[in-house]
Amino acid sequence: MVENVPSGEIIKIAIADDHPLVINGVKNIVPIYPHLRLTGSYYDGKTLLSGLAGETPDVLLLDIQLPDQTGDELVPVILKRYPDIKILVVTNFDSPLYANTMLTKGAHGYILKTADNPTLVKGIETVYSGGEFIEPAIKERMELASSKIQEAWTLMTGLTPREKDILQYIVNGYTNKMIAEKLFLSPKTVDNYRTHIMIKLDVNHVAALVKKALQLGLAE
Repeated sequence: MVENVPSGEIIKIAIADDHPLVINGVKNIVPIYPHLRLTGSYYDGKTLLSGLAGETPDVLLLDIQLPDQTGDELVPVILKRYPDIKILVVTNFDSPLYANTMLTKGAHGYILKTADNPTLVKGIETVYSGGEFIEPAIKERMELASSKIQEAWTLMTGLTPREKDILQYIVNGYTNKMIAEKLFLSPKTVDNYRTHIMIKLDVNHVAALVKKALQLGLAE
């Protein structure tokens, strides 16, 4: 157990998943860890909400896709009715986007169904103790995505309106002459703008410029 879970304290958990194998897997794990107790297992959103009214767990293991409702729909409803429940999303969706969405909705953790038993239990213990738990591989990708967003914002705010216009034309395949005609500039002036844009985006040829602009969302 993690240090901030008092010794001898029981963590009540429930699981909502429409795959019997997943639920049975959790049922098989619980007896291995004396500090865990399973209070309920549910196959859809309706039975989950009904079951929570009878006995509220400390930690809810919630799948994103249930037959009648999605996890992002259920999380706000559950937390409004039972604000003390900690929700650990357990899913097959290996996606930073899904993880960010669920955490934004109020979930306290995000873990894949491929995780081993110690990782799952660590996730349960962490959210129970008030922390946030994201599977390390997904967390790393979320941080990378966040850094790209920050980089894109920095670059975008560093480009002048004219440079943004010219960058879009470059991405669209326009030549210097074509851009000059569109913007009523000389080809030489457009070439200077192109050079400044490439310096700001830290690239040394047009193909790399186009790729980076698209990757960072600086152009469409």
